[in-house]
Amino acid sequence: MAITSSHLLICRTDNIGDVILTLPIAAFLKQHYPDLKISFLCRGYAAPVVRQCRSIDEVVELESFLLDPAAYFAHADVDTIILAQPNKRLAVIAFKARIRNRIGNARHKLYQMLYCNRRVRFKKGNSEYHEAQFNFEFLRPFGLTTIPEPSAIPALYDFDVPQNPEINRLLQPYPFNLILHTKSNGHGREWPVSHYAALARQLSKYPDVRLWLTGSPAEGQWLAEHAEELLELENVSNLCGKYSLDQLSSLINAADGLIASGTGPLHISAALGQRTLGLFPPTRPMHPGRWAPLGRRAQALSLPVSCTGCKDSQAATCACMENITPESVAEIVLRWRQEAQAEKAPAPAISASGRQ
Repeated sequence: MAITSSHLLICRTDNIGDVILTLPIAAFLKQHYPDLKISFLCRGYAAPVVRQCRSIDEVVELESFLLDPAAYFAHADVDTIILAQPNKRLAVIAFKARIRNRIGNARHKLYQMLYCNRRVRFKKGNSEYHEAQFNFEFLRPFGLTTIPEPSAIPALYDFDVPQNPEINRLLQPYPFNLILHTKSNGHGREWPVSHYAALARQLSKYPDVRLWLTGSPAEGQWLAEHAEELLELENVSNLCGKYSLDQLSSLINAADGLIASGTGPLHISAALGQRTLGLFPPTRPMHPGRWAPLGRRAQALSLPVSCTGCKDSQAATCACMENITPESVAEIVLRWRQEAQAEKAPAPAISASGRQ
């Protein structure tokens, strides 16, 4: 029998990209249960962007939650919890708190069998599902058995990103602003930084195009040590470590496009409806079929056949990534540039007679 709930807590405490790909289930639930209160438990560093999602009523930061989980559950009146990511500690906490409906993937970990009472069972493995689709499996106890196609998921993103005047002033002098998020914090197979430099050189022929490098302070330091050629180009500005996550989403939203490999900002960009290009190897489970950015203006670029180096799951890059040419990426960027020019062109003047 389908469960009923008045307050659901969705738990996703890993990386930003995984968090972004979990958020569509909140909007999907709201469509079917508009009065359902939905809270989201995540790590503090991901909380700012989750707070920008209108489908989430409350954001709970993991670090403060773990100080006294019993106190949280004593006043929150949570009756249902989804463990969207296997986490034994959270499973035990929910069990001890006697949360009425505890939803988890019982096929993933044995302890989910012990501590979850509304179990779902699915295996990712070689599934054809996109990572975002797996999250809809957790809605089966609600009686919601439909798994949306990837093309339907962008409509379930519901963000309200505030404008940042400082960022707007930064971008305003340039007609086309492109963000390059060159690193992935070890979470994705990366496009070589030398290719980003080659791309930047090609785009330097277009004075209206400005390139902005984003990343963490540590990634900015890495670029300073390993990407001097890229940083010295006149059409490139380095913003690594400058902005918090909520400011970064404002930057992404205000820009004209973003390029990255499999990393959190890639999925933020797609979710915001920004022009987004993800660069991926074709090898499972890193391939775009599983991890492509999902957005109304998002796309992925990948070679059709895996290289020998793809077998090494720990490799930072491989021939598959190296063989995605700067020319092929530049071609996409220049199409974006034309689109942006058309969007920003002033509308034709209309005379008093109604003629243009």
